[in-house]
Amino acid sequence: MPLLHAAIFRKENILEYKSPDESVSVKDFYKVYGYACQYIQLEENKNVDISDLTLTFVESRYPQELIKHLTNQRNFTVEESYPGIYTVKGDIMPIQLIDSRRLSAEENLWLKELDNRLNPLRIRKLAEEIWRLGNYSHIAAYIDAIMKANSKSVEEMYKMSESALTLDEVLIKVGAVARWEARAEAKTKEEIARNALAEGASVEFVQKITGLTHEEVENLRG
Repeated sequence: MPLLHAAIFRKENILEYKSPDESVSVKDFYKVYGYACQYIQLEENKNVDISDLTLTFVESRYPQELIKHLTNQRNFTVEESYPGIYTVKGDIMPIQLIDSRRLSAEENLWLKELDNRLNPLRIRKLAEEIWRLGNYSHIAAYIDAIMKANSKSVEEMYKMSESALTLDEVLIKVGAVARWEARAEAKTKEEIARNALAEGASVEFVQKITGLTHEEVENLRG
């Protein structure tokens, strides 16, 4: 499956996603651009050059306001390299703007499905495709965004067929458990369980990663 949106990707890639009822503003662009500049200033990233970063902005409409600003005020060139994918040229960092409505579902499954209105069946299909491809680490941020945006649907999906098991494996491989642990200051089983439940993990999955009983996990759901 071609990943057209990944053509510009380099060592480090920052993605800003807007839900269907939002758009990427000029202010949003500079906010994320500023994050990129701050990122390379961190001590642990001292060997990362600004040219090693890429920026991707995703929304569900044509980014008219932003393109107008980049071409008129920054003198950048913006070209539609593929349907719905606009490449910004003129900056040291590779930048692309994406209108997810116009993406080919066959060639851009990942960004086409980056939505906060997915139903359990669509999430299950996506989980099966992730499992089929087998390489999860490079899409960890993508899976995290899907989980957060569709927590209720993800919870329902866990109850459907064996896809819950495959998604459990995916979550473990991309480090979701480690993230939940890192967010818990005391790192108690209860805190890890609350973090996982808040992001839509099933009771059964939380039992598996914490060792708590079904009743203990249920009580933490609130």
